[in-house]
Amino acid sequence: LPSFRDPREIGCFSQDFERKFHADKRQLKYVINLPSKTEFDLNKGYKEMIRRDEISPEQINDLLRWIMHKPEKFKLHPEKPSLEDLLNTDFVCWRGLLTRLVCTPYEYRDDWKIAVIRFRNTYFLCESMTEDRKKQVDNTTPRQDEMSYWGWKFEQYITSSENGGTPDINRPINTNEAFCSVVRSRLGEHSLVYGGEIDGIDDSLQSNSKYVEFKTSRQIEYKKQNINFHRHKLIKYWAQSHLVGISKIICGFRDDYGIVHELKEFQTEEIPNNLKILYNPWKPNVCMNFLNDILGFIKRSIKTNDSKTVYLLEWRPHSDVTLKKTTDPQYNFLPDWFI
Repeated sequence: LPSFRDPREIGCFSQDFERKFHADKRQLKYVINLPSKTEFDLNKGYKEMIRRDEISPEQINDLLRWIMHKPEKFKLHPEKPSLEDLLNTDFVCWRGLLTRLVCTPYEYRDDWKIAVIRFRNTYFLCESMTEDRKKQVDNTTPRQDEMSYWGWKFEQYITSSENGGTPDINRPINTNEAFCSVVRSRLGEHSLVYGGEIDGIDDSLQSNSKYVEFKTSRQIEYKKQNINFHRHKLIKYWAQSHLVGISKIICGFRDDYGIVHELKEFQTEEIPNNLKILYNPWKPNVCMNFLNDILGFIKRSIKTNDSKTVYLLEWRPHSDVTLKKTTDPQYNFLPDWFI
């Protein structure tokens, strides 16, 4: 298993109600003392929801903005400002992209496409929508839209904007708003800096990271549902939290009407030890090895240092990963203000 160094937070930023960037914690939410009995109605306020414009791709702009705000986090010798502005980091991307790669060895449905640019010795990675994914988005049913709202609403029921405060469940959900943590980590030979959206913080936690991840899932009534939950959902829960060092995941189990009846806590690092129900369970070392191999493959294959040269890394289930140079400008995600 390639060694994975405990991710360490090196900063954070917020995205406000208009998706504007702020290099501060204004959007951080605090986990409340959880009730033992719940009846959260996740449909509440659905009609008032304010949606982020999903059409314009965000790429990695806010991560780049944060990097420009905090150049000192990348200097090898902070007292000697270097002229060449190297980031001294192999890879920069969003955590979601790494989660996708980590889960790939056990993925049978969703393909992916990643644009790669090597600039000043750092590989910048940015996920791009595949044709399949575009189709899915275009064909979203009202029911699917409602169910994605449920996840947002659940977060609101169990967090407050101040420590020790109470949730404000009447405030319309605005999906522009987010709080992001930026972490530095190392996998094998690869140094990484990545940003990930954080659902909330629990100051009472004894672990390194006090951040907590929230999930909603269908309540489990049959063995088959339980097997699916362990095989397909828990791998994503584990990967996503493991990558940023989150130790606790709070899952709200809901019925088909969007009512949460039960809360359950999962310890991230315990998840892989509790897969007894699965015949042939997924294995963390297979996941992390795959990520390590892909990062190595990128380094070996791309030697050009040029902000305008873009490579596309693509994969579909039951196929090999492919890498090819592209001249299509739509994939060029590094903005001029960063170069």
